[in-house]
Amino acid sequence: MENQCPTPHIGAKYGEIAKTMIMAGDPLRAKLMAERFLENPVQVNNVRGMLAFTGTYKGKKVTVMGHGMGIPSIGIYTYELFNFYDVDTIIRVGSCGARQHYVHLGDLVIAQGSCTDSNYAMQFNLGGNYAPIADFELCRRAVDACEKFGYSYHVGNVFSADVFYSEDERKANWTKMGVLADEMEAPSLYMNAARAGKKALVICTVSDHILTGEATTAEERQNTFTKMMDVAFSII
Repeated sequence: MENQCPTPHIGAKYGEIAKTMIMAGDPLRAKLMAERFLENPVQVNNVRGMLAFTGTYKGKKVTVMGHGMGIPSIGIYTYELFNFYDVDTIIRVGSCGARQHYVHLGDLVIAQGSCTDSNYAMQFNLGGNYAPIADFELCRRAVDACEKFGYSYHVGNVFSADVFYSEDERKANWTKMGVLADEMEAPSLYMNAARAGKKALVICTVSDHILTGEATTAEERQNTFTKMMDVAFSII
């Protein structure tokens, strides 16, 4: 593994990235996590502006890093992290759009599974439809943490698409199937983890509501969505 590090997308040397990682789409959110949670954080990557910092949290070595937007982007980063940097666990924290009336702005959504219209799974030549799911132990610990903190949360399926501005009217049918929210990264993270024999979980904060049109600002998403971070760091 060491001879493949750094990679074309990650400039860190082998060993500079921890076995446990918390990732966010926005690299500035990764910077916020480093400043808020890590002791003695050191920047280990800035290739393409995708910031990564390694430090310690309660004595444990942890790396926080951005992963960009979309299934292909996080797919590239997590493949390299799992397979070249020998990362064992990746928890993604991000934003999502609610699909159910009982899911509200600011609620946490723990993605037990991820429905998708992406073709990412085709590369594995499975001969059928693969159901990307989270690591159960991480999922259970996240639920316990939400209960402990008193945070409003929901556990279940999310829908993850390759397209943000979609003209496909069939997307409304995911609501009828009980899908909690839309996000854009979970499937490739879960599939990469499964293929590498590693662990992964996605925890999202509801930033907007697909049914009501309610929405938070970009500044709020960057600086105030800290409950999901509390949960993520508490379960590593």
